[in-house]
Amino acid sequence: MNTSAAIQKVDAIIIGSGFAGMYQLHSLRDKLGLNAKVIERGAGVGGTWYWNRYPGARCDSESHTYMYYFSKELVQEWEWSERYPQQPEILRYLNFVADRLNLRSDIQLNTAMTQAHFNESTNRWLVTTDTGEQYDAQFLITAVGCLSNANVPKIPGISDFKGDWYHTGQWPHEGVDFTGKRVGIIGTGSTGIQAIPVIAAQAKHLTVFQRTANYSLPARHHPLSDEFKEYAKKHSADIYKVMTSNTNGHAFYIDDRSAIETPADVRQKTYEEKWEMGGFQFRASFRDLLTDEAANKTAADFIRQKIRGIVKDPKVGEILSDIDHPFAGKRPPIDDHYFETYNRDNVSLVDLRSAPIEKITAKGIKTTEQEYEVDIIVFATGFDAMTGSLVRLDIVGRNKRTLKDYWSAGPKTNLGLQVPGFPNMFTITGPGSPSVLSNMPPTIEQHVEWISDCISKMKAKGLNCVETSEAASEAWQKEVDRAAQATLLPKVKHSWYLGANVPGKPQVFMPYAGGFAHYRTICDKVASEGYTGFQMS
Repeated sequence: MNTSAAIQKVDAIIIGSGFAGMYQLHSLRDKLGLNAKVIERGAGVGGTWYWNRYPGARCDSESHTYMYYFSKELVQEWEWSERYPQQPEILRYLNFVADRLNLRSDIQLNTAMTQAHFNESTNRWLVTTDTGEQYDAQFLITAVGCLSNANVPKIPGISDFKGDWYHTGQWPHEGVDFTGKRVGIIGTGSTGIQAIPVIAAQAKHLTVFQRTANYSLPARHHPLSDEFKEYAKKHSADIYKVMTSNTNGHAFYIDDRSAIETPADVRQKTYEEKWEMGGFQFRASFRDLLTDEAANKTAADFIRQKIRGIVKDPKVGEILSDIDHPFAGKRPPIDDHYFETYNRDNVSLVDLRSAPIEKITAKGIKTTEQEYEVDIIVFATGFDAMTGSLVRLDIVGRNKRTLKDYWSAGPKTNLGLQVPGFPNMFTITGPGSPSVLSNMPPTIEQHVEWISDCISKMKAKGLNCVETSEAASEAWQKEVDRAAQATLLPKVKHSWYLGANVPGKPQVFMPYAGGFAHYRTICDKVASEGYTGFQMS
């Protein structure tokens, strides 16, 4: 064990070096002049984009919106190649930023935080790592990401399987060769929908095991033209203004018209145009798609009809379009010829709703109806989202309160930024913030800037502790619930927004559904009124 002499004293420890951790380091170190350090368990920067290297891994936000906007120089110096960037390009971008801002000297790679305990007598955190170091930090800032704790389902017999198996969130960096292999993939969420066409193009045969049919929108990927690249740089201020003044952080507004009140022929034409345009703009066709069941049904029926039109085998088309939740009630993926993939001779679909998986055998996957022999199993089963990457850390606050126990019935935060009983700890895009319901980079920038301003104000006043209250947290949780109930989102009982994909996890709607612009206004008001709901001492 380290002696107290070996404990390193810093102003802030930041956990994670993705978009959030890198900007938080830059803000504290280069803007406020604080001594900040990032701890990162990976061997490189990039966070989600360092770990998620599965086939077809790609962003579902358009590239010109999936970047930092806090620096004009970074916007002007970087050039994206495609409409929706693939994982290698996003990772290159984050490495470019790390180099451009000289962040690497204060990022410690290959290091996991094993515990963080709050010392009530000093109002500081003692952070211990798996490499044996200890840090005494005034602030603990978690930038661990919403989708970073892989959810491997506990299916009986997995240890008996003689082939290889992989989870998409823990993909081998050297890749996997599917040539000549029989592959089984479990899961048709956004990850599965991205991976399936790529694996199918390489494998001898691909069997897709689907429990929940999913909506998906065509991405219409294409290389960016020189004209568009020039436009995006020239109009970056306008683009940023749109991103930060709308519901979802993307570079477009939701059309202010009702699907129900729009004549059927006009509505159909609108859907056709947005479908051809590709991407999330389909969701922005009408203002009431997420608030009115009848309006939602018009979009859902349109997409189901498209699926049945694309898939040649009527039985397969029926299974793929038998979707049991409202459109956009779960984050709808965007795809690159996903439904077309089922027209290939080497792809078959297994409906797990009619025949669930019983176990994994030495040879493959056995459902209640038959055994499917495969050489490789791919789990595209998502993540223990929003809270999983936080509660697995040993975080202990005031009065020996552990984060895991305190959140055992669901997460409690104020604004998704602080947790009662955990002074001087901030969570970036934590539960209770817009996070996964919006484009992540602008929401991350807003969080980092709010946290940095708060710390700056404390330093200016000579204060050394900030802590939110139970009452403020309860009030905020009511607002999170109110915002969710105003939409169709809570109607999806098997959504990871509620934690339903992880057995035993409490079913609580976690992100803030009131819209990014509205959330930003609330945060600004709290700060301008002297941080109401937060005590500084």
